[in-house]
Amino acid sequence: MRKSILSAVGVAVLFGWTIAVAAQETSKPVAAYRLSLSLHELEDGKKINTRQYAMNLVAGVVYQDLKIGTRVPIELKQGEMQYLDIGTSISARLVEAGGALQLDVRADLSNIASPEHQPPATMPLLRQLRINGSTVVTSDRPVVIGSVEDPNSKREYQLEVATTRVK
Repeated sequence: MRKSILSAVGVAVLFGWTIAVAAQETSKPVAAYRLSLSLHELEDGKKINTRQYAMNLVAGVVYQDLKIGTRVPIELKQGEMQYLDIGTSISARLVEAGGALQLDVRADLSNIASPEHQPPATMPLLRQLRINGSTVVTSDRPVVIGSVEDPNSKREYQLEVATTRVK
């Protein structure tokens, strides 16, 4: 009997210690950041277009998403429709480690080619751009996550990000 009481007290102490440690970890102040993304479109080295995106992030291990676009119906077989997501999808996460701030970004952009670039077929020609990258960021300093060249033109796309700590 005495043994079971001591075991019960030991479990209660251990359980209480676990709760105290968990409470201590969650009482750590949460750091929030504003992530500003710029997708620059260049032709022959000159900026011809920039698209701006922004989202607020809390440092942690979960990706947060930003998505804008259109669902386009495509008929694969007679009477069978499938929908394609066309547009912009960006996922990002911030991780604080060892006093540094690591940013992971996944950006997918797609569009339907203009009619003059379409082959004479019934299915639309889709263009896609994907940039995935990871870097250590410094608050308020822009950094280029990735850059890709369009194989069908003289255009280049750059994804630039800047983080600002929200007060």
